Amino acid sequence: MNTTLRLAIVLTLITALAGLILSVVESVTRAPIAEQRRLETVRALKAVLPDLDNAPDADTVVLPVGTDKKGRPVERTFYRGRKGGRLTGIAFKVIAPEGYSGNIEIMVGVTPERLVSGIAILSHAETPGLGAKIIEPQFRDQFKGKGLDNADWRVKKDGGQFDQITGATISPRAVVKAVKQGLEFLRDHESQVVADREVKQ
Repeated sequence: MNTTLRLAIVLTLITALAGLILSVVESVTRAPIAEQRRLETVRALKAVLPDLDNAPDADTVVLPVGTDKKGRPVERTFYRGRKGGRLTGIAFKVIAPEGYSGNIEIMVGVTPERLVSGIAILSHAETPGLGAKIIEPQFRDQFKGKGLDNADWRVKKDGGQFDQITGATISPRAVVKAVKQGLEFLRDHESQVVADREVKQ
């Protein structure tokens, strides 16, 4: 067996072994990763929804919201919080694509009266000390109690009533716009989202 052939066989075996190891690692970690993501979602839901005693991640409605840049369908999940079977709030994720450093993922909670009960920033890549301040309560809390009919959904620099962050207007502007668009979608599809407003227990 010449040197070239031996080298080819060794490299093939190494590649096959590496592939096998990666496959095993992926299969072992898949379930824990999925559970961790579920728990993160549940924590965000409890942070933005009013009082509840159900599992909102198990009481959902999924609606199509359009297509992505490649024409693939995009869906949005609406999580319904309940207490004693009665609907106490709805939560959903929105993406703000106009962040300073890319997408900002936001969980939005609303009351049955369609007023924001809270928002949580799930992920972002905004500048630390500037745009990243969108995660702070001082910024997030100003959304509480706001709805499409009682707020001007622009930052103050643009004539609206939401405080921007000094030196970082782009990030707050993107969040305000995305939350507003989410509320508009919910308003336009309310009958589908709250089709069974009460659940017998």
